Amino acid sequence: MSSLWEYANPQKFMGLSGRMLPWTAALSSLCLTTGLIWGFFFTPDDFRQGSTVRIIYLHVPAAMMAINAWVMMLVASLVWLIRRHHVSALAAKAAAPVGLIFTLIALVTGALWGQPMWGTWWAWDPRLTSFLILTLFYFGYIALWSAIEDPDTAADLTGVLCIVGSVFAVLSRYAVNFWNQGLHQGASLSLDRQENISDVFWFPLLVCIAGFVLLFVALVLLRTRTEIRARRLSALLARERMG
Repeated sequence: MSSLWEYANPQKFMGLSGRMLPWTAALSSLCLTTGLIWGFFFTPDDFRQGSTVRIIYLHVPAAMMAINAWVMMLVASLVWLIRRHHVSALAAKAAAPVGLIFTLIALVTGALWGQPMWGTWWAWDPRLTSFLILTLFYFGYIALWSAIEDPDTAADLTGVLCIVGSVFAVLSRYAVNFWNQGLHQGASLSLDRQENISDVFWFPLLVCIAGFVLLFVALVLLRTRTEIRARRLSALLARERMG
């Protein structure tokens, strides 16, 4: 565990992330290109949903990463609140815009998928409603970081907001299990093979999910590195003004 905490040091984090970033970016591009081409051009139409089933290759990975991004922000925020490691606070800040983009992709693709399936672009389904609230928490989190000048105070308050918003992250993931009503289907991926989608859709979907995970890691590493550099620049400018 001690070796893990070493990377709370900005210098060591910059070294590790600099080595990881090219690999994660390249693997993400490979998985996304392979998965999307495989899914959109080499899978058959579904017997019920027709060609609209292909939206699954964007919607499911984006929705999964929207929720998991908030979970990552929660963990990083707790590390900051408990151990006061600045890299964790900056990583949480860096992940928020990425998670928001995934959330918006999930909402848009969900509407495009839902309209031909349900006959409506939107329904106040438990999962959809909790997911929409999670989106508002993303906007609020980003706005709170921008509104507070002192970075430590901003990290404290956004950390608390992240804990509160985690309730809706859990609800958006498990709403179908909590309520047996609503239009939204159950999970497309499950440990129970009988609940999984057909293998012809399942395998390219796994490749797309891997691509989205790697894309998230690459973007968070890149943005965290940018935040660290911006923090260093601010410190240097402050010293010059004082000296």
